[in-house]
Amino acid sequence: MVSPTSSHAASPMSAAARLHANPLPPVMRATADAPVNAEQSESLDILAKARAFAEPLISGEMLDTGENILAHADAVAAILAGIGGSVAMQAASYLVYACPHLNKPEEVIGKAFGPQLAQLAMQTNQLVHVQRLSRAAESSTLGPDNTPLSPRVQTENVRKMLLAFSRDLRVVMLRLASRLQTLRHFAATKLPVPAVLASESLQVFAPLANRLGIWQIKWEMEDLSFRFLEPTTYKDIARLLDEKRTERERYMVALRERLEQALAAQGIVASVEGRPKHIYSIVRKMRGKSLPFERVFDIRALRVVVPGVADCYQTLSWVHEHFAPIAEEFDDYIAKPKANGYQSLHTVVRDADGGPIEVQIRTQAMHDHAEHGVAAHWAYKEAGTKGYAGVSATSEYDTKIAVLRQLLAWERDLSGAAQANAPGGGLFDDRIYVLTPDAAVVELPQGATPIDFAYTVHTNLGHRCRGAKVDGAMVPLNTQLANGQTVEITAIKEGGPSRDWLNPELGFLASPRARAKVRAWFNAQVMAETVARGREAVEKFLQRLGRTAIRLEDLASQLGFKSADGLFEVVGKDEYSLRNIEVLLNPPEPVPQADEYLHKKFKGAVARKSPSGVLVVGVDSLLTQLSRCCKPAPPDAIGGFVTRGKGVSIHRQDCSNFRELAARHGERVIDVRWGEHKGADASVYPVDVAVEAFDRQGLLRDISEVFAKEKMNVIGVQTQSVKGTAWMTFTVEIGDAVSLSKVLGTVRGVKGVRAARRR
Repeated sequence: MVSPTSSHAASPMSAAARLHANPLPPVMRATADAPVNAEQSESLDILAKARAFAEPLISGEMLDTGENILAHADAVAAILAGIGGSVAMQAASYLVYACPHLNKPEEVIGKAFGPQLAQLAMQTNQLVHVQRLSRAAESSTLGPDNTPLSPRVQTENVRKMLLAFSRDLRVVMLRLASRLQTLRHFAATKLPVPAVLASESLQVFAPLANRLGIWQIKWEMEDLSFRFLEPTTYKDIARLLDEKRTERERYMVALRERLEQALAAQGIVASVEGRPKHIYSIVRKMRGKSLPFERVFDIRALRVVVPGVADCYQTLSWVHEHFAPIAEEFDDYIAKPKANGYQSLHTVVRDADGGPIEVQIRTQAMHDHAEHGVAAHWAYKEAGTKGYAGVSATSEYDTKIAVLRQLLAWERDLSGAAQANAPGGGLFDDRIYVLTPDAAVVELPQGATPIDFAYTVHTNLGHRCRGAKVDGAMVPLNTQLANGQTVEITAIKEGGPSRDWLNPELGFLASPRARAKVRAWFNAQVMAETVARGREAVEKFLQRLGRTAIRLEDLASQLGFKSADGLFEVVGKDEYSLRNIEVLLNPPEPVPQADEYLHKKFKGAVARKSPSGVLVVGVDSLLTQLSRCCKPAPPDAIGGFVTRGKGVSIHRQDCSNFRELAARHGERVIDVRWGEHKGADASVYPVDVAVEAFDRQGLLRDISEVFAKEKMNVIGVQTQSVKGTAWMTFTVEIGDAVSLSKVLGTVRGVKGVRAARRR
């Protein structure tokens, strides 16, 4: 907070200058001026010990921003102290930068400062490292489609990474303080600021500080980032704020004194101050509401801090009684707090000249939360029941709930309300973020392996994956990855995946998307073998006919296929008779007399039942046969075709051979239907069942037992195994196709079976 004589936010450069003049953190400097109790002394000892531990390691080192690391750590500790951060968090600001200089940092720091502080330092250091690599690689990183990642995508990845590392919210606090100090450093030194750093600060870190309710960091980070990104606009608004500053401030001082006196007369001891003028918030209001500078309501603003909630509403009553309120600008965040826990009364009123004045009214507790956010929760907790800075700690349960509420609110902003409301849909539970060797961020499901990583980067890389390094060390391909790791894939020039990758018990794949890509590769291999088998059969058949000169594409087109591969596929699956090719290339001579005889023979005749159980049009004992290409069975829709010398051939109406014959010789198609067979007179019909399964010992026996239990006679079996996949064709006798559908469901439940269908 600044006095009402301030025209806009206090300059961060002055804070940086004071910091460099006296590098020790404020808590440590305060010991010279004020007595401390034993508990505080112990905390200060930890802070001093951490600084002394890190100083010889980092005092001569520089960050990539050009700032001395020890000076940066001092400043971060000071920022944390200023927002009520715990002494442990301040100590971690030094230990974070000591980690890279130690052989076994977690072990060394754990022995000196305890495992909790060691873990905090390690997690924060890992996040610093990951973000630095990611930011450095942004301009050169390629996405899955070999195009550069956009700044928006890369910023989104950084936001997700920050969430993924934030199970301990103190990690976030340390990163916020560190980023603010980095911005202050650029402001003080006037060095050019990388646009990606300023943009990341404005779009990722400042909104996170807002969600956590840490207004001090939020406003300063926004103003500094905006100043670096749009220096001209920043200077224009600063100039407008400075115009008529003396006149405006004189009025505000008089208003402040008037309000304090009026509240004192009512027995309310109030603190009335001017509210800082944050340039970025002014610009955002101007752009969001298309307002000129003169119509932004919080150019003149007061903040009133009173003892209790009742005093807030009593103060509001006085303000509205003596000034004209603007109804649409009133917000009661006490009755309905913001998602981050912020509480206050906001109102905008007009003075006698019609000028707007914004007034914020809150209690001291609300003000402390607004300024420090959740940062003080750890301070309260570590201070015990005695409290910290005069504020008593709530229960540990309440503290955790308050903290998690802030972070989960930010998570909802990121992942969307639908995902956040879905059970198990949180980013914490099911996502991790790792890096490519070029520092591109890759999002993976929890439990993902290097193979999942390879398929996410590129499908072809996944197919060719044969080994992996995680953080420079070779690991098995079924190793589960963790947040922040760098993964490098070793691949062969050509090749494909292993079938073991699809075995869930071996744990090679966690991503459904990667698993689908592996299955697609094997399906493509099987399809290629089927097409090759069909091509070979067609070419051999054409050689026997002496028609090798015909173009295969033309032949397929004449047979009604879109491509030659379409013809080869159905031939390779034994679903298309090569006899159709012969009929096409060597059509039989027409016999008008026979056609005329057939037309007359069946015209107007009644349906008669044949011994095969099919009702046909014609005379008794008409020769019929069930076609072997489609093997019809009741209640299949069927049709009849009058052959030359072999009676009527019965086909399923969806049979490709039948459709071809009907298209060429429609006059030979006759109506047929199934007759009724009951009891001992019931007939059985042979049908083919195709089964695809993982090949294993006992597979044929298990499937045969299913048919035996259903009392279906198996009269033929054909099997073929290709690279671990069994392709099996069972010829079984059934009474009707309905009973077969039930049996197929049971066959699909046999271990290893992937598909079972009637051919």
